[in-house]
Amino acid sequence: MSGGRPAPGRGPFAGAPAGGADGRDPTPANRLLSGHRAPRARGPLGLRLVTTVRLPLFPLNSVLFPGLVLPLNVFEERYRAMMRELLKTPDGEPRRFAVVAIRDGHEVAPSAPGLPDQTAQPERGPAAGFGSDPAKAFHAVGCIADAATVRERADGSFEVLATGTTRVRIGSVDASGAFLTAELEELPEEPGDEAGALAEGVLRAFRSYQKRLAGARERSLSTDAELPDEPSVVSYLVAAAAVLDTPTKQRLLQAPDTASRLRDELRLLRTETAVIRSLPSLPMTDLTRSPTSLN
Repeated sequence: MSGGRPAPGRGPFAGAPAGGADGRDPTPANRLLSGHRAPRARGPLGLRLVTTVRLPLFPLNSVLFPGLVLPLNVFEERYRAMMRELLKTPDGEPRRFAVVAIRDGHEVAPSAPGLPDQTAQPERGPAAGFGSDPAKAFHAVGCIADAATVRERADGSFEVLATGTTRVRIGSVDASGAFLTAELEELPEEPGDEAGALAEGVLRAFRSYQKRLAGARERSLSTDAELPDEPSVVSYLVAAAAVLDTPTKQRLLQAPDTASRLRDELRLLRTETAVIRSLPSLPMTDLTRSPTSLN
């Protein structure tokens, strides 16, 4: 289940400015942890120069896509420390962190407050639950998130609302501080071949999928909702909205280009629609709701 959901009336799916939920430009470097960022440019031979940045790393049991909203309920101390640091970001600069799906580990440490596990050894520190080499616990590609809202509650926990902005490849992971940070390589979104035509086919398949899913759940489906037509936005919206497991969503996030992602989605939507048609009583997850991550 995706950790994000489409932002109603906000973000690129509704024609708002690209960037975070409040329209801020995610392009400037986040100077938060003495991070650095190389300018995106072309070398003398026309080769793309690699763009890197070091940001706080927030592992989750779900996949965040660019343009999707991510609500978080932050209560673990390592992530509280991260949010306190984000609040120090100068006005006008995006409060950025990277979200990565967990391959092998625990989103919430077994010893976290409120989640006692009598059989677990106490785990402390920024890498708790991720083993001695946390980089191996995560998938290779994640997504930068821009936190439009970071609100501290009376008990010290945080309510956070962020929006995915840019895909990144996870490099080295640093566990020496109060929370994890990672060296990240920003991944450009290349269109690929025939992305426009593929997007049209995916939208048709997605509407059919929605109708079948609504029928299986014995509920009505609004047909006047506007869907985007920009191929990359279509690919991310469908990847987030479809009922797929985390490895499949991760595969879609890591697709080499928009066209490849759309081709994969077209195949998946046709398969899922056929399954729903043959098993109308199959219990499915509500597309209109997604859980708030506990961390």
